[in-house]
Amino acid sequence: MDAPLAIVWSRHLPEGAEPSTVTVSRDSAGRWFVCMLVEEKISPLAPVEQTVGLDAGITALATLSTGEKIVNPRHERRDRRKLARAQRKLASKAKGSNNRAKARQVVARIHARIADRRRDFLHKVTTRLVRENQVIAVEDLTVGNMIKNRSLARAISDAAWRDLRGMLEYKAAWYGRTVIAVDRWFPSSKLCSVCGAMQEGMPLNVRTWQCACGASHDRDMNAASNILAAGLAES
Repeated sequence: MDAPLAIVWSRHLPEGAEPSTVTVSRDSAGRWFVCMLVEEKISPLAPVEQTVGLDAGITALATLSTGEKIVNPRHERRDRRKLARAQRKLASKAKGSNNRAKARQVVARIHARIADRRRDFLHKVTTRLVRENQVIAVEDLTVGNMIKNRSLARAISDAAWRDLRGMLEYKAAWYGRTVIAVDRWFPSSKLCSVCGAMQEGMPLNVRTWQCACGASHDRDMNAASNILAAGLAES
């Protein structure tokens, strides 16, 4: 008789819930998953007065209009050497061999670990932002076009801005919050959030600047403040 499988629950089923669909799957890392579809009613959170603008970045995953900078853990970079070694071993194995299949699974497990850590971090960040704020304003970034820049593609992919926004949107829908996407062409970095003056240029290497009105700006915090103002104006 086979021993029972060790199961780790990602979350408990709602009390009294009866799954309507159960799906069993296996990923490339050899891990098995059981997904249960249940009907659950999620109650909206109590309204709050706090609103926030969010400027996505690489050094800081997100800079908030409140002045907070959420660190970018750079999950892929932490395992980059380990991943490179595993990929070199995979490339050296004969095609179709058992050793190649084993080496491929080692690479897949490293990728899975990176993805798991990234997803867990994004869930914690987005849940907190949705709980604390009634309105969240973000930039409508075209990530697909941005990763065509070879020098930034790896860092942008690791930051997972698309996943960050997606989580914010569905959690906001669950809990009665609002996410507003500001036009991608809005000059959030060039605009002074104090007087509204527009700067002629703002290269990426400029991280702090001073407006003619006398206001000193952190580039990302200023952008986040402008994104919030634009989002509230749209709403």
